[in-house]
Amino acid sequence: MDLPKIHIKFMVSLRCKMMVREELKKLQLPFASIQLGEVELFKPLSPEEHDLLHRNLLRSGLELLDDKRSILINKIKSVIVEMVHYTDEIPKVNYSDYISAKLGYDYTYLSTIFSDVTGTTIQQYIIIHKIERVKELLLYDELNLSEIADLLNYSSSAHLSNQFKKITGLSPSYFKSLKKRRVSNLEDL
Repeated sequence: MDLPKIHIKFMVSLRCKMMVREELKKLQLPFASIQLGEVELFKPLSPEEHDLLHRNLLRSGLELLDDKRSILINKIKSVIVEMVHYTDEIPKVNYSDYISAKLGYDYTYLSTIFSDVTGTTIQQYIIIHKIERVKELLLYDELNLSEIADLLNYSSSAHLSNQFKKITGLSPSYFKSLKKRRVSNLEDL
């Protein structure tokens, strides 16, 4: 038997999961699991519990979702965020196959709904998140550009550099130098 689920918009980080966990505990709502964008409960919420949880989550910038399309969009975003930011290595399979398999829907259907609702494509959303991950990795300064390109499944570091510049307007090396400039400016204070 499937457990009842609630879906939460803007729940995209480990910090969000911790906030949701605390709200559920405060309201004494027993839960089986908390994933990005989704919570499995042991019992359905009463209308009063739903309203109270909804109000409490809004204070934290999160929102309960009830609309099926919004829930599906949130699931797509959660799969992408988890894939890009929270896995050690991005899957080598085609992203469309990966997302389709994770959610159990035809990719064309997912892509159409995503574009209609968000005004952007799933591919563009993935690229934006990959570039954000590149920024993080560049700032950590543990991997070189070639290693980052391999980690994020770019065909080459040149491809990564071109995409980075197209999205940010900066080359990866210039972006990395900005951190060094900020640190040296702080040392001058």
